[in-house]
Amino acid sequence: VLGFVVGMVRSVDIDKHSSVVSQTILRILKAIIAVYVEVIRGTPLMVQATVIYYGTMSIWGLDIPSFSAGILALSLHIGAYFSESVRGAIGGIDKGQMEGGQAIGMSYLQIMLHVIIPQAFRNLIPQIGNTYVSAIKDTSVLSIISIVDLFFVHKSVAGALYTYFESATIVMAIYLTMTLVTSRLLLLVEKKMDGDANYELVDTMDIGNQLRTIRENDGEGRRG
Repeated sequence: VLGFVVGMVRSVDIDKHSSVVSQTILRILKAIIAVYVEVIRGTPLMVQATVIYYGTMSIWGLDIPSFSAGILALSLHIGAYFSESVRGAIGGIDKGQMEGGQAIGMSYLQIMLHVIIPQAFRNLIPQIGNTYVSAIKDTSVLSIISIVDLFFVHKSVAGALYTYFESATIVMAIYLTMTLVTSRLLLLVEKKMDGDANYELVDTMDIGNQLRTIRENDGEGRRG
């Protein structure tokens, strides 16, 4: 969700015909988002989690639970990367789609919601799968802030029983199972959005008869 919102905002073109206030607000918002994306993409997730968990406590005195800090760090990290994919998908849609929507009187928001986003979402499904798989694997990094995840348990078990290989193999199998299930579910969604492979043929003669009937009725109405 964060990646979608950030990507959409970064894709919005500044309308020079709008008010100065609107242009200024949009420029400031885009600048803040650009800084957020560059900072997150330019630093490791491990450092981000450490800053959020320990930094907020030492600077502002906020005692954020490690689990909440981990969710926040992972969300900000994944959102920044995914926003670039969203921006690229929206930018890849032909500009004629936007012009066609404007030609029939649709607003910018209506065009984005009903024309651009559905097409971009279809193209984004493979990237959504990659993002989810990355998020699942990146949770192992959050053990740095004492979150009890699979990798944290692996280190605890291996340190107590010296079963490094066995414990790591089990953890690897669990991660692999989660990523495979996620990938297969998204493949099903992708196939569902593709629709049927076969299309129903349209009888051109029937369409011609319907058009002829419409013209005849229209002509009778005018004569009446």
